[in-house]
Amino acid sequence: MNERTFHHQHAHKLDDPERKTWLPVDEVAKALGIQPGQDIADVGAGTGYFALPFAAAAGTGGWVAAVDMQPEMLALLRDKPAEAGAAAIASVLGTATKTGLASSAFDLVFLGNVWHELDDLDAVIAEARRLVRPGGRIAILDWRKDVTQPPGPPLDHRIAEGAVLERLRSQGISAGAKHVGKYSYLVLTAP
Repeated sequence: MNERTFHHQHAHKLDDPERKTWLPVDEVAKALGIQPGQDIADVGAGTGYFALPFAAAAGTGGWVAAVDMQPEMLALLRDKPAEAGAAAIASVLGTATKTGLASSAFDLVFLGNVWHELDDLDAVIAEARRLVRPGGRIAILDWRKDVTQPPGPPLDHRIAEGAVLERLRSQGISAGAKHVGKYSYLVLTAP
């Protein structure tokens, strides 16, 4: 962990109902094109803000690996009920560079609001590439630098979407970006 890490002591902010107004999870899920039967790795899952609705979208034929490095976050996620007909959710203690998940096992590897917290971004990309199966995608959702706060981390902690795209392209990964919600961007690799 570093000074940019969102600590479990503040987990209540992740479930604040106001969050749904400025970061509508349905808009994110639609932009990702989640389909029934898909397998999804939610890296940096926290309390499940994305993992739970992604599991609902993936249905009983898919599953979601909710990875977080803070066991306290995973405990909060496990206490939440999943929707009927949702994919199974597995809580996985791991990091963005060492998830402990199987190679080529996921249709989507999602990093939501954690990119700015990570130290070795090239290692994170390598791990995401290892996890995604052929034809799968990597998605990075994070905080825009061109908006005021609150909410979110300090502006100097944020990484511009152009920098994310450039880092991916420097590793031969094609990706595009769009704004979602009021304060976020979504970078999505090509299949």
